[in-house]
Amino acid sequence: MAERAASNVETPARTLLVVVGVAVVCAMLVSLTAVNLRPRYTANLEAYRLGQLESILDALSQRGYPVAAQDIEARVVELASGRYSDKLKPATFDARKAAADPGTSVAIPADRDVAALKRRAIHATVFLVRDAGRNVTLIILPVYGVGYQSTLRGFLALEGDTSKVLALRFYEQGDTPGLGARIQDPSWEAMWDAKRVYDDSGALRLGVARGPVPRGSEDAAYMVDGISGATRTSRGVHQLLRFWLGDFGFGPYLERVRQGKG
Repeated sequence: MAERAASNVETPARTLLVVVGVAVVCAMLVSLTAVNLRPRYTANLEAYRLGQLESILDALSQRGYPVAAQDIEARVVELASGRYSDKLKPATFDARKAAADPGTSVAIPADRDVAALKRRAIHATVFLVRDAGRNVTLIILPVYGVGYQSTLRGFLALEGDTSKVLALRFYEQGDTPGLGARIQDPSWEAMWDAKRVYDDSGALRLGVARGPVPRGSEDAAYMVDGISGATRTSRGVHQLLRFWLGDFGFGPYLERVRQGKG
């Protein structure tokens, strides 16, 4: 009896063996689940991305630039260099997850963080339309930044030479209904059509004014009216455009496109 009782006493070695065994089994189950769910995750991510793109495609159609989803080419860009990356696939690249992971994002210097993002992903997905000669005729950029009560997320469509806006459409925002939420009003969205991005010296001028833009003024070619009663939302849109079109955003990539390297 004494020998049987002794054999049932837990020892540190036996406990460690049980813990290791349970850990190995759990790891195998997690890995198997991840493998099995990966195709579903990829499909859901791609469906979500296409759902977002529908908003800007609708806006382009309303502005007289009909684009079919099958005509769009998606590429992942390394933002610092502006070069395409073949290591990441657009269908599986999760921009939000990448921006939140210190391993796939970078801290934004305070003097450049005009959109109040703190970090940005090392890579981003861009969407292109090309003509028969493989020249870029349309660029769609994902843009986001902080508004008054929420993060504003949308798409900015530019002409292939990056000189003018074709459309700006926000698909996600949570700012004040009737005020900041008016960034999704068709009348305000329509103001962006054909606005110039840069002046003749190459300086970035696109943005949102602090109030109505004086008609006939020089700014009228580059800026849209700020939304009355929604100063912080209007400023948020202005700042996110300045960030993503600047050197720490898509600036290097857009420069390569202008050089014919898109």
